[in-house]
Amino acid sequence: MSFREDGIAAVDWVASYFERLHEFPVLAQVEPGELRSRLPTSPPETAEPFANVLRDLDEILLPAITHWQSPRFFAYFANTGSEPGVLAELLSAGLNQVGILWRTSPALQELEELTLDWLAQLLGLPDGLHGHIEDTASTCTMAALAAARQAKPGSRVVVTSEHAHSSVEKACRLLELEARLAPVDDAFRLRPDALDLSDACAVVATIGTTSTSSVDPVDTIADRAEAAGAWLHVDAAYAGSAAVCPELRTHFAGWERADSVVVNPHKWLLAPMDCSTMWTRRPDDLRAAFSLVPEYLRVSEDVVSLSEYSPVLGRRFRALKLWALLRC
Repeated sequence: MSFREDGIAAVDWVASYFERLHEFPVLAQVEPGELRSRLPTSPPETAEPFANVLRDLDEILLPAITHWQSPRFFAYFANTGSEPGVLAELLSAGLNQVGILWRTSPALQELEELTLDWLAQLLGLPDGLHGHIEDTASTCTMAALAAARQAKPGSRVVVTSEHAHSSVEKACRLLELEARLAPVDDAFRLRPDALDLSDACAVVATIGTTSTSSVDPVDTIADRAEAAGAWLHVDAAYAGSAAVCPELRTHFAGWERADSVVVNPHKWLLAPMDCSTMWTRRPDDLRAAFSLVPEYLRVSEDVVSLSEYSPVLGRRFRALKLWALLRC
């Protein structure tokens, strides 16, 4: 079989899968270790046709799939792999861009910058923010807190709600920062009056907590953070996509004052996993935390590569799927 024929078979498999989704039990129907016991313990000695991969996908892997795309999946976040995004993932894999520098893929960097500008407009965020894409909100939050630590040396405390996402505490562990948990009110919102910002380099407010969908009073928290000289990071990973609806913007009051904001299009905005978007009004601080350009990465162009704003060097062409779904 040729690449073209195998490709048609693969796309046909995905199309058939979408048509059959309602037939499958949502939860994987296997016990721990069952899938692995049905597969060879060593790699094959000779090449196999791609058709064998599709066969084993049907017969062995599919029973071990939890169907996040199912219309009956109600856990976490669901149904996010829209058709334009799925097709764009194929194009992205085919192009196989490695965005370590602007020069290694001008299309990757400039489309990412443009698409993040588009999305900021759709969400009602202010003009002029620097935006880029990471894999998950956990990485975005860690990047924001690393920049906050760099911007305020000697201040090693991050203040957040006791209902904040666990990624905040994990980032603090990795960055050797102290996570100070603030109490919440009867609606599970962080209480600004209970914020202790002594020695704080950052405050993390949440719009749409994981457990209760509560919305912290970001505007008031921004007042406190500004007075204390602390970085304000807004975690709107889940709920942020809802800001595309103007009638829901009241829930996002104050997030335009944040130093950084994270929204995950791979949750409510139909992007296939993974695609986490981050904006900041302090890109120079991110660059101060992450820019490290050794000799082999130096170029003659007067341009700052996205890798200088991120903890990672290489990046996938994730913007292609976001651009495709926003267009389609």
